[in-house]
Amino acid sequence: MDQKGYRRGSFQSATSDEDMLEIAGASMDFSMADDDPPLDREMGGFSSYNGGGMNGTSTMMDFLEEPLPGVGTYEDFNTIDWVREKSRDRDRHREITNRSKESTWALLHSVSDAFSGWLLMLLIGLLAGSLAGLIDISAHWMTDLKEGVCLAGFWFNHEHCCWKSNTTFTDRDKCPEWKSWSQLILGHGEGAFAYILNYFMYVIWALMFSLLAVLLVKGFAPYACGSGIPEIKTILSGFIIRGYLGKWTLLIKTITLVLAVSSGLSLGKEGPLVHVACCCGNILCHLFTKYRKNEAKRREVLSAAAAAGVSVAFGAPIGGVLFSLEEVSYYFPLKTLWRSFFAALVAAFTLRSINPFGNSRLVLFYVEFHLPWHLLELVPFILLGIFGGLWGAFFIRSNIAWCRRRKTTRLGKYPVLEVFVVTAITAILAFPNEYTRMSTSELISELFNDCGILDSSKLCEYVNDFNSTKGDDLPDRAAGPGVYTAMWQLALALVMKVFITIFTFGMKVPSGLFIPSMAVGAIAGRLLGVTVEQLAFYHHDWAIFSGWCSQGADCITPGLYAMVGAAACLGGVTRMTVSLVVIMFELTGGLEYIVPLMAAAMTSKWVADAIGREGIYDAHIRLNGYPFLEAKEEFSHKTRAMDVMRPRKNDPPLTVITQDSMTVEDVETIVTKTTYSGYPVVVSRASQRLVGFVLRRDLIISIENARKKQDGIVSSSVICFTDYCPPLPPSSPSVLKLRSILDLSPFTVTDETPMEIVVDIFRKLGLRQCLVTHNGKLLGIITKKDVLKHIAQMANQDPDSILFN
Repeated sequence: MDQKGYRRGSFQSATSDEDMLEIAGASMDFSMADDDPPLDREMGGFSSYNGGGMNGTSTMMDFLEEPLPGVGTYEDFNTIDWVREKSRDRDRHREITNRSKESTWALLHSVSDAFSGWLLMLLIGLLAGSLAGLIDISAHWMTDLKEGVCLAGFWFNHEHCCWKSNTTFTDRDKCPEWKSWSQLILGHGEGAFAYILNYFMYVIWALMFSLLAVLLVKGFAPYACGSGIPEIKTILSGFIIRGYLGKWTLLIKTITLVLAVSSGLSLGKEGPLVHVACCCGNILCHLFTKYRKNEAKRREVLSAAAAAGVSVAFGAPIGGVLFSLEEVSYYFPLKTLWRSFFAALVAAFTLRSINPFGNSRLVLFYVEFHLPWHLLELVPFILLGIFGGLWGAFFIRSNIAWCRRRKTTRLGKYPVLEVFVVTAITAILAFPNEYTRMSTSELISELFNDCGILDSSKLCEYVNDFNSTKGDDLPDRAAGPGVYTAMWQLALALVMKVFITIFTFGMKVPSGLFIPSMAVGAIAGRLLGVTVEQLAFYHHDWAIFSGWCSQGADCITPGLYAMVGAAACLGGVTRMTVSLVVIMFELTGGLEYIVPLMAAAMTSKWVADAIGREGIYDAHIRLNGYPFLEAKEEFSHKTRAMDVMRPRKNDPPLTVITQDSMTVEDVETIVTKTTYSGYPVVVSRASQRLVGFVLRRDLIISIENARKKQDGIVSSSVICFTDYCPPLPPSSPSVLKLRSILDLSPFTVTDETPMEIVVDIFRKLGLRQCLVTHNGKLLGIITKKDVLKHIAQMANQDPDSILFN
């Protein structure tokens, strides 16, 4: 993420009609520089000591009277200081409020500043909705391109090509305007050779699409691969990954997402759409100063953008807001809730205006059920929840094991070959089975569908008795040969989806997990639904059916079972609950099925949590070593701050800087010989009373600029971090005052503070580091990385795995 200069104590920062960020996204300094300042064992600290008097002498210049470019910004793979950013935003907001009383122009500036957040949400919703519509239309067309082409216009997909055809309803997919590749090349579409040619063209197109996707990702935007949600969660917690939400990533991810989905790989576009929407939010933040210059404010915008992403992915604006709140965001104030709702609304409205599927719906698999469910059906719904939990736990363990193997072996060096092989296997296995040949969204749509009189799908080939038909409702009927054939094909499709998704998720192409997980659950649910339906038809006199399912009644809706199974499997993989249920009922348009969905989602989560506590996104965060401090986990070990702080026994003392007795050369030597990201500033080496904390980056930039632009600054110049500096001989060089880059209120704890409290402080305040004192003496420092390593050690994990990879 790009961020421009920010300066502590400056009023030029983010503004806030949205009140300053409440520090919640802890983050960790995790980069090229170690994050612990140096301290001697005997150092002492006094966190409120200002060390200052009044103004300095005339020979001293406060070099940073004006904001200095670069001061207060963050390096790549570093953590933002939430407390500092919040303070800057509060100061800026206070300044604007005070000025608004002075003139009409200042009042207008205050109003525009307050309105800018809503304007930004509007722009994000418009852009995210437009890109989602473009992706939907393009992916639908390119998916159909693998099977044939429209003679009336090559840009039409199969469905749109046949809209104006005069064919009968039953032959609506066989219109003369649409030609399969065998019909186009051989002149006919029947026979073994035509089948082989269509098979060959299907595989070739799939390989072309996937290879183009992986080559674009590898060559132009390596961050465009995967779903992006683990990284979005980490960024929202305060970590900085420059370029991850940049222009190139947005462009390449949009293009390659269409290619990856069209290739037929077992992946979805819903997760990557969250990444796309967050890229839109990050880029549009640069139009507004208050978001461009404040990393904490920008993360509020990204939380709202994530909601807009889910809104256009599922056509579920409310579900998108809840997804951002439950699954992605680290800090989510009430103001961000309102703005997320607005962004999701605008995004959904934009997508609806584009109407990518031509059915006035926001998603391809929108369905409506009307039949009520019976209490006894909770038993198969709970069974689907158990299946979803087991599948989720199995998938997470298998996928993480494969991804770890990819990282630690030579396999990771050949991403193009891996994509080629997986695509080839997927296409070769998928073509013979019509349920794997079609796109996964179309498959889910067919599985959710409730069979009507005019449905021509194999799943609806029941033995019809039209004498018992009442209105539009069809009674439960005996399954015909087509249904049994479909059952076998779906069973094979289930096995294929279960295993091929393990190897697909995590490859170097954009890959979402929502749709493949829903497909696995929908297949299992439909199989179970048809089984229960046939049991009720042939054994309606059994005790479990006799009270509510008489012969000739329409009792069981297999499509509902598919929907519940989809929710269960998605919940098992992601561990979502509330947002998942809301997304699913927004998809179906029916509130009466909330209880089955809740039962399946909770059962799925309980079963999956019993096997492993982490969802797929948290597991990938841990696999990649991202510095993410999970707010949902409890720390229950009885360790103290002194057990975790550095320096440890036998470690060299940490370096400190004195407030007014070190020269430029002394400080430059310290910076050169150490790699810490910051240094405590003390009154003197003898007293070790703490004055504040200064960042390495700010020191380097300030000294370099002072040497260039301030007269009299040389290596022997004294650096002063206070308002008042001790008098120097007249012949001495100018003093460099750097009080303005000093954090005068670093967070401190005593050495006896329980780590349970320290961990909670890091989570809730978003600290980068915390100084440890004993009777006013500074003993050491605890950084976020130390906290993460300690948690890993307590969980018997490798502490060195907490390293950004």
